[in-house]
Amino acid sequence: MNAVNFAFPLTAELMTTVRLTTGGICSLAGLCLDDSEDCKVCVTESLHLLRHRGYARAELAFRWDEGLCIAVTGEGERGKETEASEDEISAALLSALAEDVIVEKRDGAVCKISFRFGLQA
Repeated sequence: MNAVNFAFPLTAELMTTVRLTTGGICSLAGLCLDDSEDCKVCVTESLHLLRHRGYARAELAFRWDEGLCIAVTGEGERGKETEASEDEISAALLSALAEDVIVEKRDGAVCKISFRFGLQA
């Protein structure tokens, strides 16, 4: 089993870096181009959901062997939540594009989103 974990501030400036890193890991995991693009969308939408819940930092955990499992977790104390009409769209995209989507909540707010692509690892 291969794994990569990293934590970072949830800033707009780092989103491109996160997408590029996700794409590279998708390639290492052997995902096809379509699954890789879908995975990058799911990671980005997960980060948006956490940011809207007031998290200033997130951790991404990738595990792959046969398929790719991703966990996106909000880190640290939550700040003020922001209203985002796009949250329903983000949730719908996750459900439509990824397999085994699990949304965990703490104190009524989303704190972790996990999903997978490809065969079960």
